[in-house]
Amino acid sequence: MLQTSDNKIHVANNMMDMDQDPRKRLCFADGRRKVDYVLVYHYRKRSSVRGSPSQHRLSIISNGSYPLGVEEKDQEGRKDEPAEVVVDVGPPDPADGEKIMIREEFEGNLKDAGLEIEHDKENKAHGHAFIRLHAPWQVLSREAEFLKIKVPTKKSYELREEKGLAATMNEVWRKLNQPFQPKVPHQEQEHSRTKFLSHCFSRDKLHLYNIKSKDTFFDNATRSRIVYEILRRTACTRTCQTMGITTLIANGVYDSAFPLHDGDFHPSGQAEGKNDRQLLHDEWARYGAFYKYQPVDLIRKYFGEKIGLYFAWLGVYTQLLIPASVVGIIVFFYGWATVETNIPSQEMCDEDQNFTMCPLCDRACDYWHLSTACGTARASHLFDNPATVFFAIFMSLWAAMFLEHWKRRQISLNYSWDLTGMEEEEEHPRPKYETILLQKRQRKKKNTKNKNETGHEKLTWRDRLPGYLINISSILFMFGVTCSAVFSVIIYRITISALMAMSSDPEVKSNVRVTVTATAVIINLVVILILDEIYGMVAAWLTELEIPKTETNFEERLILKAFLLKFMNAYAPIFYVAFFKGRFAGRPGDYVYVFNDYRMEECAPGGCLIELCIQLSIIMLGKQLIQNNVFEIGIPKLKKLCRTLKDKERAPKEIVEQPGRRQQWHLDYDLEPFDGLTPEYMEMIIQFGFVSLFVASFPLAPLFALLNNVIEIRLDAKKFVTELRRPDAIRAKDIGIWYNILSGLGKFSVIINAFVISFTSDFIPRLVYQYMYSETGTMHGFINHTLSYFNVSNFKPGTVPSISSLGKDITFCRYKDYREPPWSTEPYQFSKQYWSVLAARLGFVILFQNLVITMSMLVAWVIPDVPKNISEKLKKEKTLLVDVFLNEEKEKLQLIQSLFSRDLTQEQQEELKVSDQTSLPLQQTQPGQLPPTSSPAPRTRPRAASFSQFTRQMSMSPRSDITQHTAV
Repeated sequence: MLQTSDNKIHVANNMMDMDQDPRKRLCFADGRRKVDYVLVYHYRKRSSVRGSPSQHRLSIISNGSYPLGVEEKDQEGRKDEPAEVVVDVGPPDPADGEKIMIREEFEGNLKDAGLEIEHDKENKAHGHAFIRLHAPWQVLSREAEFLKIKVPTKKSYELREEKGLAATMNEVWRKLNQPFQPKVPHQEQEHSRTKFLSHCFSRDKLHLYNIKSKDTFFDNATRSRIVYEILRRTACTRTCQTMGITTLIANGVYDSAFPLHDGDFHPSGQAEGKNDRQLLHDEWARYGAFYKYQPVDLIRKYFGEKIGLYFAWLGVYTQLLIPASVVGIIVFFYGWATVETNIPSQEMCDEDQNFTMCPLCDRACDYWHLSTACGTARASHLFDNPATVFFAIFMSLWAAMFLEHWKRRQISLNYSWDLTGMEEEEEHPRPKYETILLQKRQRKKKNTKNKNETGHEKLTWRDRLPGYLINISSILFMFGVTCSAVFSVIIYRITISALMAMSSDPEVKSNVRVTVTATAVIINLVVILILDEIYGMVAAWLTELEIPKTETNFEERLILKAFLLKFMNAYAPIFYVAFFKGRFAGRPGDYVYVFNDYRMEECAPGGCLIELCIQLSIIMLGKQLIQNNVFEIGIPKLKKLCRTLKDKERAPKEIVEQPGRRQQWHLDYDLEPFDGLTPEYMEMIIQFGFVSLFVASFPLAPLFALLNNVIEIRLDAKKFVTELRRPDAIRAKDIGIWYNILSGLGKFSVIINAFVISFTSDFIPRLVYQYMYSETGTMHGFINHTLSYFNVSNFKPGTVPSISSLGKDITFCRYKDYREPPWSTEPYQFSKQYWSVLAARLGFVILFQNLVITMSMLVAWVIPDVPKNISEKLKKEKTLLVDVFLNEEKEKLQLIQSLFSRDLTQEQQEELKVSDQTSLPLQQTQPGQLPPTSSPAPRTRPRAASFSQFTRQMSMSPRSDITQHTAV
């Protein structure tokens, strides 16, 4: 309690001794009431003259933590008490004084809502003050009923036990999986054959629930969620806005608000004595536990359903990457095993063929033999072989199976987490929306003559139109920036290739293509990483301009913008290599030039597929290694260091504290605040694109994604358990808009892989040659068939090689294209073979798309969304719940009838004593039957009695302990 005199405030010391039970560190000073939520604000004090009429007073609330008689002590006793501090308070400016009064009003409203509050002492010139909140049982039960939180009841039933071969197989599978299961006590209940029915919490049905202790009936995540709901809807009129804590944090009244972690995460003994945070750290958030399954149920219990669904989805995705990786490895080794027997590669490496190729650049480049590109041809066969087509079809079906499997897994989790039938919760407006809406109301109030007119204004499309226009123009501009970055790298490749070709060093000349490709991909990677960070901030800024009303709308719009920008940024260089490189370079004698000096680059002799593979592999591995791992580890630590240095600058003399006196709320405040799951989902979605979109060019992509995700799961787990504040437990039935993005990528991957196989690889030209132009029906002569002739006399002046080491008797050179020879009537025009190959390519695209999409639809149709056992359990539980409530109502009706019968029987006996008239004997009245209505009743009783009243009376009476309920 507080005592103010002479403008001084007596503040109670709420610090606790660290030698006590660690569980009491999460409680109020009395050691009994849990801290369910913490509010933090920054205060600043200065000395002031006593008795100043302009001085503000800070009222600090304490709900029974200290004796009531403290304020009656005299001044001398107050000085001798070490647990109390006397401070002079004076706000440094009117803004701080306004914040103080807003906090007083807000905290008073929280007390009116039933929350109990405990404050920190403020014994420094300035610093952070912590407000601890506790929700008593009355508040928890009331809010749980409002929020329709499902809790287990006493009623249970036995699950059907499998028999025969299925039971044997399940038992064998369970034993094989035993070493991979995390040692979590909560998971032992999953293997129990007893299932407890769940029902929405109701204060009228407390007898249905197994309430052993009111303090532990609701877990910590549920308690913090209930308190957060109260904080969100509590109004504060001084802000001129409707809702509470989010608006107050946005306006700087409070710095932050967060629930507490369950103590320290370091191990403290046996598994039975560990808190949930320690269990998560030991069995989930360690790299040594990489081979174990995730304790998804414990993750959901600790962090809430939304985060639990993310890690469940990530686990399903990682598991299904295992078969994709195995098939990809088989495809790769098939190419490695058949490279020696591949006829086109042998022809390219055969020096006796003596294919003299046209120069790769003007003047400085010489003619060259095709056999010098033998290594490129052999490497290209590793990824460009018939098995690649099979793998592309397999991965398209894999994407469909992944989505169907996740839907089934999601339904199972909804059932086990009691999310079936969950209604959409009403969301509160965002602070930015409320601020702009308030400004609109104020403008409208100034313009209207009737000052008392009040309306329910809302923001219309006219209010959002400027934001929409800026969004469209900014996104188009960002697309232009991405394309400009890609074009700049193209210019770099062209110029460096020309400069290295002019070198007199033969070793430099021989490594032109490898050097240019590797350095260009690294530059692309650096540009992608830089633009990714910029686009993330730009997407958030553009979303704010749209003024979304709720957090869900804000999150969905932010995800769409960030995905569009980052998708374009990550895949633009890959799209260029796959579909544009070498297609606009022209032909010898008629090349396309950039800036009138540099020729457009062409594909390697083995095709563009090998370059696409190099581009995809380096960008994918670089993003995963640098962005997903190094950034995730380094950036939070840098932010924490900056925040620590900033706090030291604020109070350099008072920052020194005793480490033993730091409480859990101090430790949690030092952690990084949780910013949402969007970055986590985004990096996995971009990776899914690498795995599915261009997998025909890089069969090892699923393997590298699998290795990355094994590390990513433990990295994210460590971040959530040890480096982030505990997030608010948010209920969610699905992963939201991310599923739609995954589904869209899966369908888009079918089209991309069809075009990669048709236009980027040589699969279709080989088929056309073998079945249309080969005289023997084999691949012999394929290389010669794909090379056209060019008469060197047709070179433009100044483009002929200045020095030729192959001699001056070269009349014709070869280049890769389907064109008429110079001796034909239409020299250098597209030949009939070109049009045949083009028709075959387009036909393959149509056939591949329809085949794969039909098979994907068949897979989706064959696999039901809801598992059969889950649908049966839902039907059975619904029937059992109906029976339970029908039996309960039947018992209540019998109880009411017996009460009425007993009262009326007593009234009849009293009437017989005072009346001389004869009446029917009491023996003729059957039990439970109402007496004749001819006898007047001296008092009336309401027949429409509330069942809940009887339930409360029975639960309070001694008979409630022996009340029989229907067992299920």
